[in-house]
Amino acid sequence: MIAFHRFTKRFGPVTAVDDLTLEVTTGEVVALLGPNGSGKTTTLKAAAGLIRPTSGEVQIGSPRMAASDPRARAGLSFLPQRVAFPGALSGAEVVEFYRRLRGVDRASAEAVLQLAALNGSSPRAVSAYSGGMMQRLGLAVALLPAASLLLLDEPTAALDPDGLCAFYGVIERRKAVGQTIFFTSHQLGDAERLADRFAILVEGRLVALLTARELGDRLASRGVLRLRVDREPPDLLERVRRIAPRATWSGGELVVPGASGDRPAVIDLVRESGASVVGLTAENGRLDVFYRELVGGSS
Repeated sequence: MIAFHRFTKRFGPVTAVDDLTLEVTTGEVVALLGPNGSGKTTTLKAAAGLIRPTSGEVQIGSPRMAASDPRARAGLSFLPQRVAFPGALSGAEVVEFYRRLRGVDRASAEAVLQLAALNGSSPRAVSAYSGGMMQRLGLAVALLPAASLLLLDEPTAALDPDGLCAFYGVIERRKAVGQTIFFTSHQLGDAERLADRFAILVEGRLVALLTARELGDRLASRGVLRLRVDREPPDLLERVRRIAPRATWSGGELVVPGASGDRPAVIDLVRESGASVVGLTAENGRLDVFYRELVGGSS
């Protein structure tokens, strides 16, 4: 559905995206993650045909066509990072304008207003909309056509909890009917909940491409077990480190980073040492921690 082949984009002396090769298959939801300035928006705009490669290729559709080909753009819908509409128009009038522009029936317009949870606010002037309501309106416009490809740039920016719930519901329904979705986000929870795969860009280069299962395995190895025991046997830490080399004592707790599968063996060692467990917490690895490891402290 989308194919980047050695895609590079430069703006003067600045390389925004460097030698990106990535495929998004039909019916797949892929999250594009990365710190500010990593090339996410440039990559999405290239898929939308809004910018042309400095070198390499960006193709979409089946059969594949250059993303800049008007025939290719006809089969997609794009939500930019920042949306703006004439303030004097109501939300319903904005949707009506784009409905006519894209040749969509009226029933679809009513449906997207409801999906974006704007049915109660659509008669109001856009100038009175909050940032979150404006984002919902942008999402409604993006959802109007029955496009096979949906490109979303930071779709949850400024959304309140109700807006997030509406967004999740929309994407999950579109995913269920096989729509291809490629989106960027700073909200790592969005990616965890929605994406089939995760592509991570740093300084314009792809540094990781993981399936949901692969990401889960990576996170499992980054969990932490914390055991509070009634005493500290002198050889316990040395024995635990044979299983989990990064284990330490901290504030009266045995802190054991590592895979969740090692935890039963660690608890057995504590009991064999003669100590009693008086408190236990287990944390799974977090995507935000893993993300910071990959970006190497970039922000």
